[in-house]
Amino acid sequence: MNTILVTGGTGFVGGWAIVELLKRGYTVKTTVRSLSKEPWLRAQIATQVDPGNRLSFAIADLTRDEGWDGAVEGCDAVLHVAAPVGVSAPKNPDDLIVPTRDGALRVLRAACRADVRRVVMTSATEACRPRLSAPDGIYDERGWTDVHDRHLGSYRLAKTLAEKAAWEFMSTQSGRTTLTTILPSAIMGPVFSADYEHSLVLMKRLLSGKPPATPHIGFCVVDVRDVVDLHILVMENAAAAGERFIAASDWKWMADIAETLRNHLGQAAQKVPTRSLPDIVLRIAALVDRPARFVVPLLGRKHVFSSAKAERVLGWRPRSGEETILAAAESAIAVKAV
Repeated sequence: MNTILVTGGTGFVGGWAIVELLKRGYTVKTTVRSLSKEPWLRAQIATQVDPGNRLSFAIADLTRDEGWDGAVEGCDAVLHVAAPVGVSAPKNPDDLIVPTRDGALRVLRAACRADVRRVVMTSATEACRPRLSAPDGIYDERGWTDVHDRHLGSYRLAKTLAEKAAWEFMSTQSGRTTLTTILPSAIMGPVFSADYEHSLVLMKRLLSGKPPATPHIGFCVVDVRDVVDLHILVMENAAAAGERFIAASDWKWMADIAETLRNHLGQAAQKVPTRSLPDIVLRIAALVDRPARFVVPLLGRKHVFSSAKAERVLGWRPRSGEETILAAAESAIAVKAV
C-alpha cells in the first residue's frame, strides 16, 4: 500500500493518523469540508513531521454524496476516522445518528467502487457495551450494544447503528475491498495546538478546578497515538480483514485521574479537585442537564473493555493509562489551553 485516504483530517484522531502515516513513508490524502482548512491543517501536521509533497486534500462531507469518488481515487486503503461535528448531545438523536451512519456508508460505497483494498473504520467501545445496568465485568468485541436500551444517548446509538450498517453493507459486496473496525475507549493524549479544544475538555476542566469535585464514574482510557497505531496495524495485516478490535488501556475512575495529575504536575495541578461528588448531586443535575442525564447510569459502574484480541493477533501494546493522562495534561499546559 502506498497512498492512504484519511477522512476528517482536521480531527484529533485524523490529524495523528496523517502524522504517523507520513512518518512511516506513506503518501496521504485527507478529506476536508472546505479547502480553506488546508493551510491550518498543514501547519498542525508540520509541528510533528514535514508533509512535503506527500499530503494532498479532497473536499468531501459526510452528509453529501459529492466528492467521495474523487477522494478515494488512487488510494490503496481508507482510514475512516471522520465524525460529525457540533452535535454531541442533540435534542433529536437523528441529528447525530444519520450523518454518522450515512457518512460511513458513503465512504464504503466509494471505496468498493474504487476497489480499495482495506477500509479501517473508527467505531467505539460504545458499540460493544453491555446494558448500562449490567454488572461490573470485562467485555470484548464479541458483544453488541443493545440499541433498545433506554439509557443510551445519541452518541452511543450513532456509533452502534453506524457500525452495524457498515457490516451489513459489506456483507452484500463481492469485490476485494475488506472492512475492519476499531473500537476505541475514551481517547486522550497530546494535541498539536489549543485549536483541538474538544479533545482537551476533560483536562481543561480538571486543571481549572471545574467541577470542584469528581463524580464516581470511570472509563478505560487510550492514547490517541496508540489508536492510530492500531488503525495502521490492521490496515497492513491481512489477518485483520473482517474483524473488530478494541483499542483500550487501563480503567480509571475520575478520582484516579485527578490523583495522577496532583501527584505529577505540582503547581500546575493546584486546582485539581480533591473531593468526590455525591451521586445525588449528579442525579439532581440530570433533571435539567441533558449530558448529565446520560452519565447517571454509569455512576459506580465498572465496565472494563479488553484489548486482548489486538494484543494477541497484532502485537499491539498500548501506553499505560497514567502515561496517557499525563501526556494529555502536559500537552494542554504546553499549548496554553489552561
